[in-house]
Amino acid sequence: MATVLSTLSDGVKQVTDKIDSLSTEQKYALGAVAGLITSYSAFTLVSSALGYKSNKPAAFELTGGSIAAENVAKEFKEYSSSYGSDGTGDGVLDRSKTVQLVDVFYSLVTDIYEWGWGQSFHFSPGLPGKGWKQSEAAHEARIATLLQARPGDKILDCGCGVGGPMRTISAVSGAHVVGITINDYQVQRATHHNQKQGLGPLTSVVRGDFTNMPFEASSYDGAYAIEATCHAPKLEQVYGEIYRVLKPGCIFVSYEWVSTPKFNPKDPEHMKVMDEINFGNGLPEMRTWKEAEAAGKSVGFELVWSQDLAISSVVAGPWYARLSTLTWMHNVNHAIVSFFDFIRMTPKGMKDVHLMLVRVARSLIRGGETGTFTPMQMLVFKKPGKRV
Repeated sequence: MATVLSTLSDGVKQVTDKIDSLSTEQKYALGAVAGLITSYSAFTLVSSALGYKSNKPAAFELTGGSIAAENVAKEFKEYSSSYGSDGTGDGVLDRSKTVQLVDVFYSLVTDIYEWGWGQSFHFSPGLPGKGWKQSEAAHEARIATLLQARPGDKILDCGCGVGGPMRTISAVSGAHVVGITINDYQVQRATHHNQKQGLGPLTSVVRGDFTNMPFEASSYDGAYAIEATCHAPKLEQVYGEIYRVLKPGCIFVSYEWVSTPKFNPKDPEHMKVMDEINFGNGLPEMRTWKEAEAAGKSVGFELVWSQDLAISSVVAGPWYARLSTLTWMHNVNHAIVSFFDFIRMTPKGMKDVHLMLVRVARSLIRGGETGTFTPMQMLVFKKPGKRV
């Protein structure tokens, strides 16, 4: 508490020193933002003083995850330079660095994701009469049913993030879910949430590369990936590893980020949107739904079911509706992040990371509106053999 107040005091002095250099219009704008920030900060600090601890970081607590604060700006600059120009379809220029790039990406964005979105880093169709949390849980629980997960089973979550889906799937099925993520900070966050929410006995989290997993062959009763394997340098690499660790006759379910049949690679707008989605989400490239299906079959899986959940129900709301609804909040949040960046309460560079996410939200919405992109091509694969 004392540290926060001291930092605030130092920050106010820095603002006072700089305020005279602003134009009248800039002073009015800063005054409006400062009023908003003051209210936000007061609420957060009073809540903390009263003993209330949120499950997500406050705006002035945003960090670079596993990246030291003084290196955030440098790492983001290097991340940005790893991608080709918009509209070219190049994606990550050096694919051999994809795993390292994804690790950096999630160090940069994990706190912002939790702060602005929640603990489940994925989209969901909106169910009629249900809120977003309920729709999100239903989207996750579907996987437990498809896997036929039951008490005593060991299920693999490939690319588990901070563990939102893991907690839902273990809770509804009674199975033990093991999550793997490349990012050490996410391991810490997922483990923290698992313990705090009472899911410790049914969950565990491992740091590792899902294209080279530290697990024995034929050791899992099911596996899933929710909007995660899209980060792999090649889908065949991660699908092959999942095939290896699954027991015969068991199921792997993936919600995959892909371009749809409506995507036209010769349309400049389509290409620009896809490149922006890749850059703003740490993807090496955008695959087609056909390429994803073929990747699974090429490593030995039988394709049981392939369906775009974004368009499978005529009554469900669009997956991007929540993004669209929160567009105004993205701008408010960016003003908040920019203010704390201005008074140096967040690492230098966090403002730029947040701006990237604000911009990619617009690209995701555009991809959804045009129907050229889906984050939920459901692929259900089976490893040949009989499940014991």
